[in-house]
Amino acid sequence: MPGRWDILSQLCCLSSSPEDGELGVRQLMASEVFQSCLSQCKILELSKDTRALKEAFEAGDLPAVAAKLQSTLHSLENVRLDVGVTGGMGSGKSTFVNAIRGLGDEDPNSACTGVVEMTVDPTPYPHPKYPSVVFWDLPGVGTPAFRADKYFQRVQLFRYDFFLIITSESFTTDLAELALEILRRGKHFYCVRSKVDVDIAASRSRRPSSFSEERVLNQIRDDCAQRLEAQGLRDPKVFLLSMFELGKYDFHLLEESMVRDLESHKRHAFLVALPNVSKPTLERKAASLRQHTWLVATVACGANPRPVPGLPEVACDLYMLTRALEGYRHSFGLDGGSLVRLAEQTGQPLHKILQVLQGPKTKVTEVLVAELLGQASGDASAFSQKLLNVPILGSLASCGLSFATVYRMLRTSLDVAVSDAQSVLVQASLDNPDRRLPDGQWSQPSA
Repeated sequence: MPGRWDILSQLCCLSSSPEDGELGVRQLMASEVFQSCLSQCKILELSKDTRALKEAFEAGDLPAVAAKLQSTLHSLENVRLDVGVTGGMGSGKSTFVNAIRGLGDEDPNSACTGVVEMTVDPTPYPHPKYPSVVFWDLPGVGTPAFRADKYFQRVQLFRYDFFLIITSESFTTDLAELALEILRRGKHFYCVRSKVDVDIAASRSRRPSSFSEERVLNQIRDDCAQRLEAQGLRDPKVFLLSMFELGKYDFHLLEESMVRDLESHKRHAFLVALPNVSKPTLERKAASLRQHTWLVATVACGANPRPVPGLPEVACDLYMLTRALEGYRHSFGLDGGSLVRLAEQTGQPLHKILQVLQGPKTKVTEVLVAELLGQASGDASAFSQKLLNVPILGSLASCGLSFATVYRMLRTSLDVAVSDAQSVLVQASLDNPDRRLPDGQWSQPSA
């Protein structure tokens, strides 16, 4: 896959002919890589103004280009995502709403949980770090008078991007009817069988000599699928979860399916908000953030650049870069609040968790960003030379080193954050071998 430099180069390397220039940008807009970063509506919005983009590049007007891309970046970072969580009464819906947001049942702003149905009306629970990502705890299904069409009138089906249908036992006729109604209305849904850890513990206790976890999981999965098929659902996929150890069992498969089905711009919002419960989650999150590095670098160098203290040859927006690096820490659970909560949940001393970090252990400051830019500038000269060799960018020579330095710093910082998150994942699980996943990865507690 081409890097972000390749995308920027393609965008800049337009013919001197306005018509050819517009064609070049339109071809870029249609490319798979570019579309992975932008929603279709954003692509159309940019493509309508390709002549202006080309003229801005030719005139050396990076601020004009950056202003247009800044709007795109803002849209990507603030897109709204609404997820409806429904299912059987007492199935663990509310606990899932908490776990998927990285919260425990007793944390502030957590959904109410209990042994009986607690949800009466659709209740929104914004993600604590990404408030535009909202999980809706919907009323349980299973009353004698249940009707799927009436239920959707009550919960307002149109507002949700997709649904999770959760049960802690077999999938009932009502749940199957609910799934079919969602399907008829053109929405995605995912069937989740919760509390499989309880079933596994019970089976191990009853049959200690012949116990097989894999056999128990296959039996649960097959039973759920057969019941759904009997109600008219074709080839149903059922995901097995434990709400208290979200990274175990089928969560990585569920996550993969949800991410794949989302529109590209909402996919990014969903990924960065996911709890860091397994290595596959970290890898998907990192890949999505890497796709936006070039965009952040371009805007930081063009929208509001100022000379960097101690590095006068580099000009950029230090405040924006500080926010970007803080965003990495929050997304990967490396901020102070997340690490303190993790230490409390796992019983690991906080200082042991902090010892495995290679990146910043405290809040990112502009002073730290300037220092990181200084470290990146030495490796950026060859990269910036490529930028200067692009004919159309001759008039942008002054920003070549700035862009190369900022881009290099962002990529390095992101790679360090990913490595730190993986180290924390292992460290948090050292005293609990039950959290080791089948492939040797580690599962962090979900809260």
